[in-house]
Amino acid sequence: QVQLVESGGGMVQAGGSLRLSCAASGLTFSSAAMGWFRQAPGKEREFVATISWTGSSTYYADSVKGRVTISRDNAKNTVYLQMNNLKPEDTAVYLCAATTIPNYSGSPYSRVYEYWGQGTQVTVSS
Repeated sequence: QVQLVESGGGMVQAGGSLRLSCAASGLTFSSAAMGWFRQAPGKEREFVATISWTGSSTYYADSVKGRVTISRDNAKNTVYLQMNNLKPEDTAVYLCAATTIPNYSGSPYSRVYEYWGQGTQVTVSS
């Protein structure tokens, strides 16, 4: 079965950095567009970033643009989220998601993604 396992979360001070990883198994990772979303307590799930199946196309939420970089290593079946200049409002559970729609560039819409990880907690203190 498909598994997405996030790691790399933690507690950092405002202005700090974290690099999240999502290791995928049970699917043809090199054909899957990937996304990162986040959910804070009491709030709806929010799009963060997405990357195409080739890695050549990326798209970011306005709230993180310029501070976050999504990348992938198809040899390692892993997608990354490098987050810099973190703010307290970035505090949330971060989830990665995969879609096997062929030749897909990725999407900011959660309904597109068939598979989800359990998430990793990111806490940013002021």
